[in-house]
Amino acid sequence: MIAAATADYEVGDDLASLRLNATGGSAVLSAEKLRFACKCAHCKRARFDGRFPASFPGIGIIAVQDLGYGINIAFSDGHNRGIYPRPYLMALLAD
Repeated sequence: MIAAATADYEVGDDLASLRLNATGGSAVLSAEKLRFACKCAHCKRARFDGRFPASFPGIGIIAVQDLGYGINIAFSDGHNRGIYPRPYLMALLAD
């Protein structure tokens, strides 16, 4: 586990993972886990309507933007609305 004050991140060479780096170490989250965990309004609505996919095989991370309090991730399926605050990223690591 790494400290909540994540210093930086890097996308894996195969685009299938995101490494979070901090003073206390580093940890990796898969692109599929991140895409499935998106809590944007569009994804919440898709879950409510029963239209949200059960998995995202082969999904990749194509861009990451640091927002200060968290990150915005763009995925290879065209989805780019998700904002992942640092505490939420830490919770995903604990799962």
